[in-house]
Amino acid sequence: MKKVNLKDVAQHVGVSTALVSYVLNGQAVEKQVNKETAERIVIAAKELNYLPNQIAKSLKMRKTHTIGLVVADINYRFSTGITRAIESEAKKKNYTVIYGSSNENEEKFAELIDVFVNRRVDGLILVPVENSQDQIRKLQKTDVPFVLVDRIFPEMETNCIALDNHKASYTSTSYLIARGHKKIAMVNYKTTLFHLLERNRGYRDALNEQGIKEEWLYEINTESRSGDMEKALSDIISQQDSFDAIFFATDTLALDGLKLLNNKEIKVPEGISVFSFDESEAFELFYTPITHSKQPLEEMGKLAFNTLIELINQNKVNKLICLQADLIVGQSCREILV
Repeated sequence: MKKVNLKDVAQHVGVSTALVSYVLNGQAVEKQVNKETAERIVIAAKELNYLPNQIAKSLKMRKTHTIGLVVADINYRFSTGITRAIESEAKKKNYTVIYGSSNENEEKFAELIDVFVNRRVDGLILVPVENSQDQIRKLQKTDVPFVLVDRIFPEMETNCIALDNHKASYTSTSYLIARGHKKIAMVNYKTTLFHLLERNRGYRDALNEQGIKEEWLYEINTESRSGDMEKALSDIISQQDSFDAIFFATDTLALDGLKLLNNKEIKVPEGISVFSFDESEAFELFYTPITHSKQPLEEMGKLAFNTLIELINQNKVNKLICLQADLIVGQSCREILV
């Protein structure tokens, strides 16, 4: 069967090919096409089963109506949360989202950006990895608009949608202190990523404000995560009489910690209180509802996509939006009566 083209639709209606092109590309009002004629063209295109040549249309309009999304780990709840929100917003504006996972690898992150740029996406939404500043600077020298999500580089001027990690961590630690906890261990990754360092800073500031001068920060290397977590938990448990609570800086660390506590038969919260920065669906399988801070993933995804659309439409915006986390109270943090 012969593929129907613009000329076929034009001959069927008895108008010029240019007129058909204006109508089917959404320019009928702009080009002042008669309303009745425009309706006839649309009906004819449907009757003839006309399908537009997307490649030719993209070249003409200089837009592909696709965006590239790079997440750090596709299996991570944060990634799936913002991906759903971005895809939902994109659908409303007839955009297609192509995404890939860097797996926290700097080279893979750079490779994905190059692939998307070469595919002529209209813009990028990126969750950058550690030490990816050079790749971001390289991207800034192109005309490809992009927005960073979750992770920012304070020394660089970029459009970014992120959480106020300092405030969220400060609020979380303050909650534990308000419930009578005085010796709170924090478990975080050993990293240079700003958002995780801000969680450390919020923890320290909350302790200092309450006159607790000592901090108990345990850092976990990603390469030796299992062994480092075992050592950290063993140290904390050996001092169980003095430690009141553990504040895990991510939900992945919280899951690792809860498994170990369970294996060692340390009850939560009777033996020790547990607080998680961010939530995990797996928490529902634990016998005690976990108290945690909850990131507004849907709002983050929507803001990221709509900021990118502003940039694609050549509106010069400079946004650093810091969102707030919600504190979700479970039963994993006991109250200590003084």
